[in-house]
Amino acid sequence: MTYACRLLCWFVLAAIPGLARADHIVIDPDSMLPEISVSAKRDELGASMTQPDIKRAIREINQTPGGVTIVDAEKVREGRVSNFNDTLGLATGVFAQSRFGAEETRLSIRGSGLQRTFHGRGIKLMQDGIPVNQTDGSFDFQAIEPMATRYMEVYRGANALRYGSTTLGGAVNFVSPTGYDSPRFEARGEIGSFDYKRLGLSTGGVKGDMDYFVNVSTFSQDGFRDHARQDAKRANTNIGYRINADLETRFYLGYANSESDLPGNLTKAQLRSDPSQAILSPFTLQQKRDIEVVRIANKTTLRMDKTRLEVGVFYAEKNLFHPIFQVIDQDNQDYGLEARLIQDGQLLGYKNEFVLGFTPTRGVTNEDRWVNNQGSRGARTNQSDQVATNMGLYAENRLYVLPKLAVIAGLQYTKSKREYMDKFFATPDQNESFKQSYTQASPKIGLLYSPLPSVQHYANISRSFEPPSFGELAGGLKPNIVRAQSGTTFEVGTRGNSAKVDWDFSAYHAKLDDELLQIAVFAGGNNPIPAAQTTNASRTVHAGIEMGMTARLPYNLEWRHNLLLNDFRFDNDPVFGNRRLPGIPRTFLRGELLYRANNFYAGPTIEFSPQRYAVDFAETVYADGYTIFGLKMGQKLTRELSWFIEGRNLADRKYVATTSVVLNQRGADGPLYLPGDGRSVYAGLQWRY
Repeated sequence: MTYACRLLCWFVLAAIPGLARADHIVIDPDSMLPEISVSAKRDELGASMTQPDIKRAIREINQTPGGVTIVDAEKVREGRVSNFNDTLGLATGVFAQSRFGAEETRLSIRGSGLQRTFHGRGIKLMQDGIPVNQTDGSFDFQAIEPMATRYMEVYRGANALRYGSTTLGGAVNFVSPTGYDSPRFEARGEIGSFDYKRLGLSTGGVKGDMDYFVNVSTFSQDGFRDHARQDAKRANTNIGYRINADLETRFYLGYANSESDLPGNLTKAQLRSDPSQAILSPFTLQQKRDIEVVRIANKTTLRMDKTRLEVGVFYAEKNLFHPIFQVIDQDNQDYGLEARLIQDGQLLGYKNEFVLGFTPTRGVTNEDRWVNNQGSRGARTNQSDQVATNMGLYAENRLYVLPKLAVIAGLQYTKSKREYMDKFFATPDQNESFKQSYTQASPKIGLLYSPLPSVQHYANISRSFEPPSFGELAGGLKPNIVRAQSGTTFEVGTRGNSAKVDWDFSAYHAKLDDELLQIAVFAGGNNPIPAAQTTNASRTVHAGIEMGMTARLPYNLEWRHNLLLNDFRFDNDPVFGNRRLPGIPRTFLRGELLYRANNFYAGPTIEFSPQRYAVDFAETVYADGYTIFGLKMGQKLTRELSWFIEGRNLADRKYVATTSVVLNQRGADGPLYLPGDGRSVYAGLQWRY
């Protein structure tokens, strides 16, 4: 971490107390209204019991003694709304970098899933509190429709205990509108460079004790690079029914059909020459990733005086057709239960809040592999059934030992099984079947101090635990048995808002054992198509600073940023010593400076990665640092109509957006780099009533 970066962080920390004087605090507009008595049938003045609106979500998440963030989708909609860069790029602590302008993303929090640029892991990804992850822990980005989202909850690290997550990265929850907080009708269209087109239609409303929200969308683009076409169609709906004043149930139905061409990695020389090219030699074999997902879920909330019971059940079915180093066909069925009991009361005369949760899940994958014959199925090479089960039990207690000071203690017990049944072998000694179990209890303890209603300071220490997915165990050329990743994280931070600035700052230090590190290996011969192979590191350290800020400056200017300072390295490894871990920038900033007046906004945007970072564990090849600028503007013309125009990478900079990772490249150039998009312009129009 450079001296300049440290100086910047300490300067911001020193400035925060002065900015947070009591006469400037405005955290919740409702808290500033005079007290009134309201007799209403609806909970929270009309909001759903099963699906919190954004005001209630902010109040609840601010009780967490650690790094958490709410991202308002209305802010995201001020520009293009396409991939995780757009939705989470300015979320504190989140590194989201699209592979090639597509929905597939390197998504990482605190170095989770460090080398994974596709089919993510290390984070519990959810929609409306229901897991998008498969039971083995992996997830697909294409299952999420950003246009069907009201806000996003980001729980970094063990702060995601309330959702039963123990991973290093934590959890991200995309929350849909309900009939109570959605427009009666909304149409949004976006167009732009590389034949980009996105259209979303939604409607919602309340009919007596029933409310509903429905969204349908289409998306397509040719992409900046050759052979990078994307097509997707999605539909999402939820229907809630208030059975009585204390009981509500809500049904969810989601569908996604995504077809993606994959242009492959470039060498650095190829990237510098023409970053838009694809690798389409006979050896790349027309790579694709086509996914179809159906999700059905129900959540029911029962309120009993000061106790609330939330029960959710879900079923998801996914079909994957994926020509890469082989053609991979998968049919997945995942189902599970999410039960949570929340009790507000007293303990020994002190205010106390208690949460108890149970999260059993099971997933079955039927997988076939074939020779990749120019993107079509050739001869069968493998066939297997893969069964994953998880059983999680967690409890968390928040005791207010002083009116402004809470002590939070939590514990989660996780037991996971992974069973691989080989169904394609000629002799018994070729049978690659295996069965593995992973178990750990993960404690957490923390302090939350709230000197003012809009300011929280916190500290916590926690254990993390991540069993491997089948991508780690059987995603490569042959099965590869690895251990679960575990670690201990210490975190301190502060968050709050005032009339001039909103801040969200965390510093963390995690010591990991058996970190799951993935490298690209090659099939051999002249075939440059990489397959994934995972290994356990002995000991590693993930330390860093996460800083989000919104500053309201003179002359109607507003500055927003997400700054990450990452120090991820081996810890006296017998081979790599204390070298830095490859695959992610050491410093990364996304920001924007907008002029705002009369519902109009305009200004520059920036993405900044100043240092080069290694692409192999031996630190012999690097991705270069870069700075790219953009510009966006827009206006809410009326209550119903708004527009935006956004330009990205306006200097047409050639840069590496993300990379594969290999063991030791010995300084040689290789097909490891995924270039970012060139100069592009997007525009959108939104109408709602």
